[in-house]
Amino acid sequence: MVQYNFKRMTVVPSGKDLIDIILSRTQRQTPTVVHKGYDINRLRQFYMRKVKYTQTNFHDKLSAIIDEFPRLDDIHPFYGDLLNVLYNKDHYKLALGQINTARNLISKIANDYVKLLKYGDSLYRCKSLKRAALGRMQTVIRRICPSLAYLEDIRQHMARLPSIDPNSRTLLICGYPNVGKSSFINKITRADVDVQPYANTTRSLFVGHTDYKCLRYQVIDTPGILDRPFEDRNIIEMCCITALAHLRAAVLFFLDISGSCGYTIAQQAALFHSIKPLFMNKPLIIVCNKTDLQPLEGISEEDMKMVTEMKSEAMKTVIGQEGDATGVLLTMSTLTEEGVISVKNAACERLLNQRVELKMKSKKMNDCLNRFHVAMPKPRDHKERPVCIPQAVLEARAKQAAEKDKRPTEKDLENENGGAGVYSASLKKNYILAHDEWKEDIMPEILDGHNVFDFVDPDILIRLEELKQEEGIRQADVDDDVEMSGTELSPEESKKLAEIREKKRLLIQQHRIKKSTAESRPTVPRKFDKDRELTSRRIGRQLSALGIDPSMAINRARSTSVSMRGRKRERSVDDKGINEGGADHMDVDTLKKKLRSMSRPRSRSRSRLPTDVVRGDGFKDSDQKSKALHKARKSVKNRNKNARRGEADRVVPNLKPKHLFSGKRSNGKTQRR
Repeated sequence: MVQYNFKRMTVVPSGKDLIDIILSRTQRQTPTVVHKGYDINRLRQFYMRKVKYTQTNFHDKLSAIIDEFPRLDDIHPFYGDLLNVLYNKDHYKLALGQINTARNLISKIANDYVKLLKYGDSLYRCKSLKRAALGRMQTVIRRICPSLAYLEDIRQHMARLPSIDPNSRTLLICGYPNVGKSSFINKITRADVDVQPYANTTRSLFVGHTDYKCLRYQVIDTPGILDRPFEDRNIIEMCCITALAHLRAAVLFFLDISGSCGYTIAQQAALFHSIKPLFMNKPLIIVCNKTDLQPLEGISEEDMKMVTEMKSEAMKTVIGQEGDATGVLLTMSTLTEEGVISVKNAACERLLNQRVELKMKSKKMNDCLNRFHVAMPKPRDHKERPVCIPQAVLEARAKQAAEKDKRPTEKDLENENGGAGVYSASLKKNYILAHDEWKEDIMPEILDGHNVFDFVDPDILIRLEELKQEEGIRQADVDDDVEMSGTELSPEESKKLAEIREKKRLLIQQHRIKKSTAESRPTVPRKFDKDRELTSRRIGRQLSALGIDPSMAINRARSTSVSMRGRKRERSVDDKGINEGGADHMDVDTLKKKLRSMSRPRSRSRSRLPTDVVRGDGFKDSDQKSKALHKARKSVKNRNKNARRGEADRVVPNLKPKHLFSGKRSNGKTQRR
């Protein structure tokens, strides 16, 4: 568990903000009105309360700042030295000391002026003493403004530091710049460290996490260090030196045997020997990286001699494993991922063995062993009692042995190669190709200046032409089946068929003309639109021409119209009574009302839905229009939420801090508090 979490530290306010916060709180939380009837003791208590309240708030704020920043002598030496390297502990302690001094001065000022307020003889004298006390407190805070700004910068930088647990299982990667350290941590963890083909890309400590044998290990990537005196090293290199000096971890010293990093093996060996004292009592593994460019067997004899000396030095740092040379010198390539998992497993195994061995040698282990007693049974006779294994167990073992001979599944391969997050299944191994070595080849997109996909099939144009001809033949067969043959019809039917086809052609042509001029054609009211001529009169003429009685069709259309659908049930008027003798029994006004009730109401136009397509809208159908309306409503949602008048409303509101513009406020300026 991480013991140090600097991200939870609260923000350090500036001097001006701190003064505004405290004085505004004093103004809001204490009485502000003095009446004429107050005696002198009540006036003294009135202003003494303001001075004490202000001093208490300043004391609490400054104490919170001092307590939240870590004390370099109380935290782990790794973090203590790291903060010293990054910020210079003298400046750090000086800034905190000034904050502490300001806190004590404010307390002393408050005590002095409270004593003076006890002897105030008038309202003016008490008020002047209160103003003087608050003014001196403000002066003290203004003097420590640089210290507050410095501590705020430190807090922001500390919040960006990685969360490193000094007591956890740790793998520490070090070496020259550009030897493949960041690539290795990206391969074995989920960290995303920037990798570039030039040196000094990593400029701070980066942390990743990996699993081995159901245990969590933290992997630390350090910046590259150079072989030079300790005094000449910069802050970036000192971060690596600090981690090597204080973290109890397994050290992986990376060695670029290809020389592509810009440093020879001799220079890297010199660096190894210069920082060798930092490797004592730590599992050390020398990793020869970039074997895809230069294998270890292909280096010169002098370089091989240096690597051997480094291996022998690494063996001296091993505790309790004298003579065991396995896992001290390993080779790998982060580009091809060859040997990456084996290096990680070897480092984790070495670190785990050392931690177990140290625990076995500790005093706590002796206290635990005293509580155990191992009982060894004694034979009661000389009779042999062979092991009895149940038949079900034997069958289960046989079944398990048979399962081992089966083809391994992807789950088995994943467990063998590091588990989830490390193993990546290859999708190309099941490709059906002429040669198996072609499966992992990468197909280029551009070759010799040409697009490769244009030359996948050289006969593509011929095949396309054949496909078009075949499609034309099939379409002709379908048309022949659908269209009626003229030879099967009588002369009258053939004439009617010709008229139908001519009418169909005219309708299609008319529709195309309307569609082409839909955008520029104006919207015309329905009663003046000559194009929409489908009326009851036209239906009657066409049906009469065909020899069909149109009355039933016209009545059916009128009964289903919108104007007739919502009418109330009215009492039918007797036309005979009105015409023959009704006029003698009613006056003229009553007759007009009867006639008005008989009249048919004006047809009301049908209300359109928002998604109905109207000519000139530019939409294909109602679905397309509904999607457009949905997007339009969604686009104005944020604008309406922010109370904008329209798209052109770019007004930036004047955000006023609540603690300065709320609560009690007397007449006059803010400075007269």
